[in-house]
Amino acid sequence: MKASQTKKIKEIKSYDFQPGRILAGKYKIIAKLGGGWEGEVYRIKELKTDIERAAKIFFPERNVNDVSSEMYAKKLHKLRDCPIVIKYHNQETMSYQTVPITILISEYVEGILLTDYLAGLKGKRLNIFQGIHLLHALVKGIECIHAHGEYHGDLHSENIIIRRLGLSFELKVIDFFNRGRVNRVKRSLDILDAIRIFYDAMGGQKYYHSHPEEVKSICCGLKRSLILKKFKTAHALRLYLETQVW
Repeated sequence: MKASQTKKIKEIKSYDFQPGRILAGKYKIIAKLGGGWEGEVYRIKELKTDIERAAKIFFPERNVNDVSSEMYAKKLHKLRDCPIVIKYHNQETMSYQTVPITILISEYVEGILLTDYLAGLKGKRLNIFQGIHLLHALVKGIECIHAHGEYHGDLHSENIIIRRLGLSFELKVIDFFNRGRVNRVKRSLDILDAIRIFYDAMGGQKYYHSHPEEVKSICCGLKRSLILKKFKTAHALRLYLETQVW
């Protein structure tokens, strides 16, 4: 146990590191990418190689005894064969206001958050063709995660990085949430979240009534029981998308 963690841990609500700041004597900050409950994420450059990486800097009160950072690193490593998951590199430590903090270094992925991608579209929504391809790419990634005995636990448009490639989307998911041991209920949450993302990306409730029955047969009015009865696994949802007549 770290000495600073044997007492009450100092709460840090924001680092707000500026471009040019050096982290752990090895990395230079290029830009802040975002933040959440556990910490903040930055685009960085490794000083010795000029290779760009991403750094997730945990808030100490959210990472007592490095439990969260170690869980996150192990999960990324376990899922290293899943194309939708970012690649883990290593961990670093440094001091911030006399408090030791942990930094998780991973690959930097070019792209844009799904939230920002949608905001830049005409009408701020996908058409049906785009929506189906987005859902298929997301579900295919979730299926791989589940096949490795894991789950995401907190899928939404602000933790999906998107790249448009021709007819399909290339996605990366970030910020896995630890809700305890893996079980069917937790995997079901990923399926429900994916369908909700699909629903919202095409305009949500405002446009739902005008969608064809093929779309409504997937969304099931966002009724949890109906969705999970129809799509018990991510695999089942992927097969449905691939065999449906559009």
